[in-house]
Amino acid sequence: MIITLENIGKRFQRHRIFKDVDHSFKAPNAYALLGSNGSGKSTLLRIIAGMQSPSLGKVRFYNGDKELEANKVFSHISFCAPGMELVEELTLQEFFEFHFSFKKLLPGMTIADVIKKTGLEGAVNKPVGDYSSGMKQRVKLAQAIFSDTPALLLDEPCTNLDQQGVEQYRDWMEEYSKNRLVIVASNDPREYYFCREVVEIERYK
Repeated sequence: MIITLENIGKRFQRHRIFKDVDHSFKAPNAYALLGSNGSGKSTLLRIIAGMQSPSLGKVRFYNGDKELEANKVFSHISFCAPGMELVEELTLQEFFEFHFSFKKLLPGMTIADVIKKTGLEGAVNKPVGDYSSGMKQRVKLAQAIFSDTPALLLDEPCTNLDQQGVEQYRDWMEEYSKNRLVIVASNDPREYYFCREVVEIERYK
């Protein structure tokens, strides 16, 4: 999986967030998008994911040497961000059944395995809306990390996690991020310690 940014720029009304971003992200590798709060790193990550359009430039997605059509990108990318919404009326079991009807599980894994890895077996039949913010973040991370996609994009992945949750995140990344394209938007070293390349968003102001 390769994602290439060509002269990407973003404006909100008259305010320019960033400009002239040229970069290629290639699997297998892990990249950190770094920047202070409000710098635009989350916006850039959504553009990289194909979830938001740039004001200028183009994002290209490649699977091997073949460029992906826009309607094929979804099946190749998993995304997690603190602000993303869960279907809170569903129980954890129902939510994962719903999510993994659209995305394949990692080979050899079952929904029961994913639930066990989250440590939320005791709340499996509760509506997700009744979960704490930390529990919801575990669910968001699990739906992304355990989806069988070549690209994994994470925005501030340890938001709302206690120390046990942070350690769980680290364990998951150690085991399940190899051979994938991983991009982490963050300003917290605990979240991107494993990334081998850094993109400083401030360079593109």
